[in-house]
Amino acid sequence: MSIDLTPVKMGGPVMGTRWSADLGIPEGTDTAALEAALATAVMLVDEQMSTWKPESDLMRLNAAPVGVWVDIPPDLMRVLARGLDIGRISNGAFDIGLGDLVCAWGFGAMAPDEAAIRSRLGQPRRPAHEVLELDEAGLRARKMAALQIDLSGIAKGYGVDQMMQVCKDFDIPSALVALDGELCARGTQPDGTPWSVVIEKPDYAARLPLSMLELQDGAVATSGDYRHWVDVGQTRFCHTMDHQRGGPVQPGIAAVTVVASDCMTADAMATAVQVLGVEKGGALARNAGLDCLILERGKSGLRQHGIGRLFQT
Repeated sequence: MSIDLTPVKMGGPVMGTRWSADLGIPEGTDTAALEAALATAVMLVDEQMSTWKPESDLMRLNAAPVGVWVDIPPDLMRVLARGLDIGRISNGAFDIGLGDLVCAWGFGAMAPDEAAIRSRLGQPRRPAHEVLELDEAGLRARKMAALQIDLSGIAKGYGVDQMMQVCKDFDIPSALVALDGELCARGTQPDGTPWSVVIEKPDYAARLPLSMLELQDGAVATSGDYRHWVDVGQTRFCHTMDHQRGGPVQPGIAAVTVVASDCMTADAMATAVQVLGVEKGGALARNAGLDCLILERGKSGLRQHGIGRLFQT
């Protein structure tokens, strides 16, 4: 027997952007408690994992001396562990240990530092999965070498997953939750149709749709070069860093959209594919069994490379 669902929209500010939830709510749901729980879920991620808050648990770990164990909360441990896992399977293409590069190029909480850029550019370093040790049972971590962790490529995805867990805890059968460009869907819309998600055109000046994706019981995330960048001479560099280059990724990949079962994985894998490029990144997505759309910039415009059932052309 079908359940009557009432469409409800919720949202609020967090992490310098906004979280949102489009829901189909059964009769009797405590909407005030649901909204408060959704807001708390994403705020907790911000409080633990922000590099903009000196008091966050992540920044406490960053400030700790090399070799010293640091107690960390369970949520941060989950994100660090998954970040290191994806670092391993991508051979360091996704690397949570590039916080110093992010800051040097002015994409963090500080202004660009030309001396720091020059000292790091072209200097490959050991990825975080080789120099960060986790004691998951004991909820503690230690750095085995100098390391500045930045979770901007995975924390928002985890925040979306946490919002979806709230929806499950409240027995919400119809939900689309989002944080910036990361989204997760449960079930269908209240009218029974799949959730419609816009894939943006990678345009530097405007937010324009490129295509639509029907999403049901899955998550989607996009990594691109068109929202945060810096121009150096005639070259435009985006905020995504490559540990092999010791700086921003090689220009060329405009955007990568990944669909996965959870948003934390989709978020991190989109970054990894962007760093690796069309061939190696596409192979990574195929091996992981993910649906992926790679948009490549060329002289004649965008070239689309679809991987998996959802994006095959």
